[in-house]
Amino acid sequence: MLRLGLDIGGTKIEAQLLNEQGQCLLRQRIPTPNQHYADFLSGVTALITQYRVEFKQPFSVGIGLPGAISPDTGRIKNSNILILNGEDLQADLEQRLNQPVALANDADCFALSEAVDGAGKEGKTVFGAILGTGCGGGVVVNKQLLSGPNAIAGEWGHNTLPGYLPEKDGLSQPCYCGRSNCLERFVSGTGFASRFNQLHNTQLDSAQIMAAKQQGDVRAEQHYQHLLDALGRSLASVINLIDPHVIVLGGGLSNVESLYQDLPTAVLPYVFSDHCNTQIVKARHGDSSGVRGAAWLPSLA
Repeated sequence: MLRLGLDIGGTKIEAQLLNEQGQCLLRQRIPTPNQHYADFLSGVTALITQYRVEFKQPFSVGIGLPGAISPDTGRIKNSNILILNGEDLQADLEQRLNQPVALANDADCFALSEAVDGAGKEGKTVFGAILGTGCGGGVVVNKQLLSGPNAIAGEWGHNTLPGYLPEKDGLSQPCYCGRSNCLERFVSGTGFASRFNQLHNTQLDSAQIMAAKQQGDVRAEQHYQHLLDALGRSLASVINLIDPHVIVLGGGLSNVESLYQDLPTAVLPYVFSDHCNTQIVKARHGDSSGVRGAAWLPSLA
């Protein structure tokens, strides 16, 4: 059976139709209707209908989106696409499309994609970690998403940075979630750049900081070394808890190639073991991981 996946972002929606072998048959993108919920429903329904018209054969539908589906109400919560919060998106789409629709957090979809046929496909337990605007995460065991009663499995970004000390980690970092020193404020691409700019009164993004490091900038090198240590502590806490076979990194900072050489050493002092056999690898499918994971959802979630 064909599988249609949609990756809902704040500015765009990407759709890919996969065949049984995971090959993409058609990819489309549209702007996200993010002002009114009714327009959002109409836009998503129209996009899926286009695929029905073109392929004239049944396909499953899976959708990844920022936020989570409340186990208590079935409604969307914690989404940065504000018009979705409090809405029963799954029921509304199923009514319009007259077929089942699977929904999951976009980071869960990323993890599922990489565990099924990506960089983590050989691992029984896979942790997908996104180092982008934020720090989303997902856990896949035997190619099945791990989920729990609070719909927050893998949400590592809003734990406090392990071992936070002002003399080591700098000024306390308030987080939009209302807490302080969430590890997201240190190891996401946004947090990495924000702290550098705070320290040095600059306005650089993470890619520019890493470029400065490559050119021998001492401040950028020191900031990278702190990133390594903070990531080492953060990922070690995941390893100590679930002992994954593979950790797959995605998001902007995952493109820093030196991380894959440096992180195993950075993690080891904080892992409760004399060796760390967990692989830390770059996502195979890159920006397409989310939409591919969404496509796999109906049969594997």
